[in-house]
Amino acid sequence: MRLLLPATLCAALVSALWPLPSSYTHGDTVLWIDKNVKVNYSGVKSSGYQSGGAPQGSQIIQAAIQRTHDAVFSKTFVPWKFHPRNSDYEPSTSGKKYISSIELKQTKPDPVNVTKPLDGAVDESYKLSVSESGEVICSAATSIGLVRGLTTFTQLFFKHSQGGSYTNLAPVDISDSPKFVHRGMNMDLSRNYFPVSDIKRQIDALAFNKFNRLHLHATDAQSWPLDIPSMPELAAKGAYESSLTYTASQLKELQYYGALQGVEVYVEIDMPGHTSAIWFSHPDLIAAFNVQPDWDTYCAEPPCGTLKLNDSAVPAFLEKLLDDLLPRVRPYTSYFHTGGDELNAQAYLLDDTVKSNDTDVLTPLLQKFVDRNHDQVRKMGLTPIVWEEMLLQWGLKLGSDVVVQTWQSDEAVAQTVAKGHKALVGNYEYWYLDCGQGQWLDFTPDAAAGYWPYQDYCSPRHNWRVMYDYDPLEGVPANSTHLVLGGEVHAWAEQTDPVNLDKMVWPRACAAAEVLWSGAKDAHGQNRSQVEASPRLSDMRERLVASGVGAEPIQMPFCLQNGTQCRLDH
Repeated sequence: MRLLLPATLCAALVSALWPLPSSYTHGDTVLWIDKNVKVNYSGVKSSGYQSGGAPQGSQIIQAAIQRTHDAVFSKTFVPWKFHPRNSDYEPSTSGKKYISSIELKQTKPDPVNVTKPLDGAVDESYKLSVSESGEVICSAATSIGLVRGLTTFTQLFFKHSQGGSYTNLAPVDISDSPKFVHRGMNMDLSRNYFPVSDIKRQIDALAFNKFNRLHLHATDAQSWPLDIPSMPELAAKGAYESSLTYTASQLKELQYYGALQGVEVYVEIDMPGHTSAIWFSHPDLIAAFNVQPDWDTYCAEPPCGTLKLNDSAVPAFLEKLLDDLLPRVRPYTSYFHTGGDELNAQAYLLDDTVKSNDTDVLTPLLQKFVDRNHDQVRKMGLTPIVWEEMLLQWGLKLGSDVVVQTWQSDEAVAQTVAKGHKALVGNYEYWYLDCGQGQWLDFTPDAAAGYWPYQDYCSPRHNWRVMYDYDPLEGVPANSTHLVLGGEVHAWAEQTDPVNLDKMVWPRACAAAEVLWSGAKDAHGQNRSQVEASPRLSDMRERLVASGVGAEPIQMPFCLQNGTQCRLDH
């Protein structure tokens, strides 16, 4: 029997996928899959690959086939939670019908920037069909599209309690493409250090949810963990501890690892604020370093410190820094993030080259600072990204190529596109993953009562339903929606370290993944239903756990086993 269901109805079934495909029909025929099933790849030879070591299409596909094998046979789960207790939900193990073949068809040559897409230049769409007789065909214009299709294919399969993997959904027909071209996570590597293995695990989970960007917030006030070979003193003195650094080879390893999965890993050096860690190796470049005890006059969080704005040694320092870093990241990304958030004018009262907090004095100096940095970024063939304050608070004139990352409000998105700039969304009231942990600051007995119950600035914790409610296009005029490239969830690390990383990010970030891939609205223009989404998200959570990600549960098994009994209608 063939079930022809629109995607919105499929959402209520465990059989539906995450993120929801653009078009999806399925049946109820059981097909098993053997570990030795043959996979055939019909690629189109590409020419003009960029040098520098980025993976080519054949390598991307080979890695995707291996990940598919691992996901289907080693990293899936027995779906008992999704069926009524004591039910006979598993298919018979007798008379098995198997997947007979898997054909991967690439219809066009990969573009030269296949691993480093700029503004959606790489086609991620795909089509996937599984016939009732067991033939699988996945077709796409690019190797990355095939990666997305194989990711969907893995979600069709479950583990049987007696061994083996099966799907009970044949025949399947899927046609799919993303709503937004930039779908990412910002990961803070400065407030806490994360081993390379932890970052790779986040890349795995991002790719499994069809995210395509990992933004590494590599340096900040608290530490400088990024090794710069030509300036070894930065990490040697600025890291928390000498072993807590990322070498040039490790950064390359992370970018290559992401590229294999269609996750473009790009780097941010936040500046001119959030640069206190530079003081440990270059104290003459930093103003207002670690002012105490009234630090909150000069910065958002301790230790304060900002690059001086009118010192000729600062551009010379930055020239050397970026001349080292930019050529190394260029093979794997089209972007470089130059920061620019939370710049406190008061700090420049303590800058001996400025001695003013007057915006009329500071703005032209800041314009010169940003122009210099962006010119160097462009010369390396990269596109600059900045935080919204550079445009909206300081009113700088930014190049038309500059992408503006917004975080403070929906109004900031609308204001950014109104000025003609491409925008990334990530409103802190929805997509900040660190909110609701309570204050990490300590309060003296005299001050404590006024801060009770010690909530952080973005409390409460944003659960997946809040994240799922966020519409990146809210308040954006229809004639400007094309300027919203997409967005990022943010994993700031004041209270996140390797112990709690996974549960702070997953599966809440999955909610943003579906918003960015499938859109915030359903086919009728309504907000997507939590009732339909929660069993699919629970299915994704089980798959993440099976793959080694410590993702939190969405609901208790009772809710999953009993349809909509945990729904509240009033």
